[in-house]
Amino acid sequence: MGTDLAQRAQAWLAEDPDPDTREELRALLDSATGDAPDDGAAAELADRFSGLLQFGTAGLRGELGAGPNRMNRAVVIRAAAGLAAYLRKQGHGNALVVVGYDARHKSADFALATAAVMVGAGLRAAVLPRALPTPVLAYAVNHLGAAAGVTVTASHNPPRDNGYKVYLGDGSQIVPPADAEIAAEIEAIGSLHEVPLADEGWETLDDAALDAYLDRAAQVVDPASPRDVSVVYTPLHGVGRDVLTAAFERAGFPAPTVVAEQAEPDPDFPTVAFPNPEEPGAMDLAFRTAASAAPDVVIANDPDADRCAVAVPDPGAEHGWRMLRGDEVGVLLAVHLVGKHARGTFATTIVSSSLLGRIAEAAGLGHAETLTGFKWIARVPGLRYGYEEALGYCVDPEGVRDKDGISAALLVAELVAVLKGQGRTLSDLLDDIALEFGLHATDQLSVRVDDLSTIGKAMARLREQPPTELAALRVVSAEDLTRGSGGLPPTDGLRYTLSPGDGGPKVESARVVVRPSGTEPKLKCYLEVVVPVSTARTLAPSRAEASKVLEAITADLSSAMGL
Repeated sequence: MGTDLAQRAQAWLAEDPDPDTREELRALLDSATGDAPDDGAAAELADRFSGLLQFGTAGLRGELGAGPNRMNRAVVIRAAAGLAAYLRKQGHGNALVVVGYDARHKSADFALATAAVMVGAGLRAAVLPRALPTPVLAYAVNHLGAAAGVTVTASHNPPRDNGYKVYLGDGSQIVPPADAEIAAEIEAIGSLHEVPLADEGWETLDDAALDAYLDRAAQVVDPASPRDVSVVYTPLHGVGRDVLTAAFERAGFPAPTVVAEQAEPDPDFPTVAFPNPEEPGAMDLAFRTAASAAPDVVIANDPDADRCAVAVPDPGAEHGWRMLRGDEVGVLLAVHLVGKHARGTFATTIVSSSLLGRIAEAAGLGHAETLTGFKWIARVPGLRYGYEEALGYCVDPEGVRDKDGISAALLVAELVAVLKGQGRTLSDLLDDIALEFGLHATDQLSVRVDDLSTIGKAMARLREQPPTELAALRVVSAEDLTRGSGGLPPTDGLRYTLSPGDGGPKVESARVVVRPSGTEPKLKCYLEVVVPVSTARTLAPSRAEASKVLEAITADLSSAMGL
């Protein structure tokens, strides 16, 4: 191991304010520099000191551990100090910063460190009373008139991760140029010993802001709509249970049956491989509970409860239940809001289904497409409803200008109850939507990697050798989104528009978007096929055709990427 690396590690060790990470780093140094140096320890040390964990539009997110390229108290203090410096330069020298956190390892510690930095910098800080869902923090920023908000969460990432998400005064996540300006302030932080840390002086909030959030969330449903609905619910070991059950009670819905094995917050997420309802196996315990409870619908939140997953009865599915795709839930809620006479603009992202545009057009509403992420959706002028396919729904932008898995769950429960009163189901409504607007079938190819260079190589291969055909469909348009497209800011992504040729699949159109994930070591490919549907009798064969085409696109795309 090089002398320079050892010196940088020793310098970090001298500043590290957390005894846990100091002990961890000391042990790693000893292993890498002892009489019999451990090459694995040296490689691990080199990775931890390969750079500073980058602050971007998603804030910070990374693996817990000692060193500048990990999530730890030292990195959080630097990030908080950079945010404080940015706020002061924006004229918020005595402004309020609200701090929230989830139940992950070190989340509470990082929240208190943030409050100590803010007070030390001359700002005011208020910390939420306990681990609470991210949408409560997003609501509180606006409700309390704060200049900014911070929530410590890694959302649905693996247990070893944590993160740091920043909101500005309008309650929406940061976007350029604020992210780069904050990052520059973080880079300018010298010795950690120079960052003033207050021992006290911040406020620990009571439940008033939470109560206000719950009152607001309950208003997304009509007080006169039906309440006859039975729900099985899982928070996936996260912080959603108490807030969701309180929201259901406040809105007048029956208490959901909570999946007992996943009810309590647990940062180790012991019953799932990944705490994300989209991941295989994550919903198995919920389906097992549903087998005995026989509910109308199964609802899940991710660990910080900003996402909402929905499953419907399906005798043909493995567990008797089928997870709805985010696009399906997105258009169901859109149609429900249209039926409730919502006005304004409906928005989604370039990787989500194009069906929302057709629904908005038919209802005489505005429609917008943004880059991936609610930081962009939240800034759509006149926004009334926004969603993205990754299970995120903003159903009340004046209350929470971000995705909110609690208020979305209330709206899902209302829709199920309304349909139940008509003798119908969510699946029936999806059929109606397909008949009116055409079948929009979506799928995703998500490749998790250990070596991030794999993603770069796959993207480079697509740029150097772009496909001309996928699943016997012609690629009629290939856009490199790094150059910007349709007025959107540049982003690392590729978008292909496909069209049927002679003898090819009987589809109206298809679309593929390929992009690296902004929060996980994944390469994501978003697929959509539109198939015309003439009558209810043609729904089943149309779905079969769409499924076959999506499978073929996946296979051809994997080959084109060299995966």
